[in-house]
Amino acid sequence: MTLTYTTYLKLPELLELQQVQSQPAEHDELLFIVIHQTYELWFKLMLHELEKFNRDLSAGDLYAALPTIGRCRTIMKTLVGQLDIIETMTPMSFASFRDRLETSSGFQSTQFREAEFLLGYKRRDVLRYLPDDGPGMAAVKRRLDEPSVVDHLYDFLETQGVPIPADLRERDASEPAQADERVQEHLLRLYTERPDLAMLFEGMTDFDEGLQEWRYRHVKMVERTIGSKQGTGGSPGVEFLKKSLFTPVFADLWAIRHRL
Repeated sequence: MTLTYTTYLKLPELLELQQVQSQPAEHDELLFIVIHQTYELWFKLMLHELEKFNRDLSAGDLYAALPTIGRCRTIMKTLVGQLDIIETMTPMSFASFRDRLETSSGFQSTQFREAEFLLGYKRRDVLRYLPDDGPGMAAVKRRLDEPSVVDHLYDFLETQGVPIPADLRERDASEPAQADERVQEHLLRLYTERPDLAMLFEGMTDFDEGLQEWRYRHVKMVERTIGSKQGTGGSPGVEFLKKSLFTPVFADLWAIRHRL
């Protein structure tokens, strides 16, 4: 069979994946499904790019790392922009099919948890919101125990002559990355002495800012849609989401801003 646009992208299979549950079909349920399936595709690409970013950092390859983190930042901008589309759905429209979601919830997105863990925002307690035997759970648990982007940044800094304290190197990888003043002193020095490395640090800060922007927009979207109601499937609602607001994943880069 000749490879075509349709067969390469498997469009017939792809376009059959949007199966509404409401009967008769509520108009906005298709929007809801398409947005969330699209998010999962972007999460897949982001994981792919962050894995490359980790390899670039550990190899000390600055000029490979720069465009990679730039692409990740652009993905974040796209994720934020998609919220404009789903916010065209009114609370009453969502309520018309919400009960059809049954036990499903965005909290069950294993790819998003993978991304959080990969970035160093590790919280073992969130595993309880995921079906233990569900698809993707093994990958989430693997990410929990793997080095994060912060650990790979330490690899990169060592290639630039920065001594990383042994206790940071030997810490439990399943614990969240923490800011460290010893690392910050070296980051501050490299910012002022190495403009090329400053570009990398700014790119990482741009991405982090984009992630925080997405969290804020996502919280406000959920709040305007369901208010203080509990999330679908018994998941936590808005108050739980608010706990992650303005929590940077690259805390050391934020901690030195006032000294630049």
